[in-house]
Amino acid sequence: MLERLQPLRVESLSGVADGQLTSYFEPIFRASRQQSAAFNVPLYQAPATLRRGQPWFSRQDIDTLPEAQAALQGLEIAWLEDPIDALLLHIQGSGRLQLTQADGSLRIVRVAFAGSNEQPYRSVNAWLQEQGVSKLNPWPEATKAWAAQNPQRVKQLLWSNPRYVFFREEPIGDPAEGPRGALGVPLSTGRSIAVDPGSIAHGTPVWLVSPGPAVQLARLVAAQDSGGAILGALRIDYFTGTGAQAGALASRIRQPLQAWVLWPR
Repeated sequence: MLERLQPLRVESLSGVADGQLTSYFEPIFRASRQQSAAFNVPLYQAPATLRRGQPWFSRQDIDTLPEAQAALQGLEIAWLEDPIDALLLHIQGSGRLQLTQADGSLRIVRVAFAGSNEQPYRSVNAWLQEQGVSKLNPWPEATKAWAAQNPQRVKQLLWSNPRYVFFREEPIGDPAEGPRGALGVPLSTGRSIAVDPGSIAHGTPVWLVSPGPAVQLARLVAAQDSGGAILGALRIDYFTGTGAQAGALASRIRQPLQAWVLWPR
């Protein structure tokens, strides 16, 4: 098969061939079907008034405007314990929920990306640095520690990123499979990447090279996903898998990359 493909180096329009690799993963959180004092941060299904390409209420609007809250009434999928966990889930785009049933048994479900409010993504770390706070790693643990020390500023932190994500609930078949990406197929740990589809088409095989302190990569991956912060030919997000270990690795990856798409001869 490879003899039928030719490698084409990915470059920016100005001829730059060096880019940036970041990473994402599928987090796992405890959740509840019912709101309570402990579980009071909702995850919502997409509202009927959401339209692709049309900006909807911002994150701050959703928290404060009665009309935004009315549009989301009854669309709660589940409730999380921590607003920073919910923000992390919005940034990652999908996750697994550990739900305790009425009989005490545990059920694990997936919440998958179902749309966004079409507002721009803003980095929480960038906002913190603008406030004079050094970059906090690992994320979100260090961010939670900052929030515990600055409870009066948590809303500001959350609202600094106006982008808001809505979910749909999905059963989990094979636990080893990741969430479905933009192509509608499950992501594979260490082999799936998110790209800007305006620069690299979904489904394209990519030879990815990224020497860095977190991970040394020289491998074939597939462009199977996209993300609100992934813009341009040389911004790639690398899928590290599911759970805390995958999240710890993902939080450390921010390193240079070079990429070649494999194109039919």
